[in-house]
Amino acid sequence: MDNAQDRRFEGRLKYHWPIWYADTGNEQVVQGQMIDVSSKAAAFTCCEDFFPYEDQWVTARFSIPQYGEDQSFNMADCIRTGHISRVEQVSDHINRVVMQFHQPLDFKPGEQQVELYPALTEPELV
Repeated sequence: MDNAQDRRFEGRLKYHWPIWYADTGNEQVVQGQMIDVSSKAAAFTCCEDFFPYEDQWVTARFSIPQYGEDQSFNMADCIRTGHISRVEQVSDHINRVVMQFHQPLDFKPGEQQVELYPALTEPELV
């Protein structure tokens, strides 16, 4: 069993949507690709334009689908500051990073209305 799985307490919503991030206090904003998100963290890929490093503080802007009871959804816009807790090299030009939010989201993206959305019925736990 994967040790990372043992530490997970919350479902993650897996989706591919842009995320914009910058070094805290820096004006240069870079686009990444969201992999998954929970209320406390997000994983995304980034290109060599700006590779964050572990323990670095960044600010990120992203949108998350919020599902309604009538099988509709809206996109919730979020801005979060946090630190990079993990960086994994995927290729020479792409890294996968995990950002821990300083302030959690107001909802748990991977645990919303899972009975209405079969793709979310067995979320990967964080």
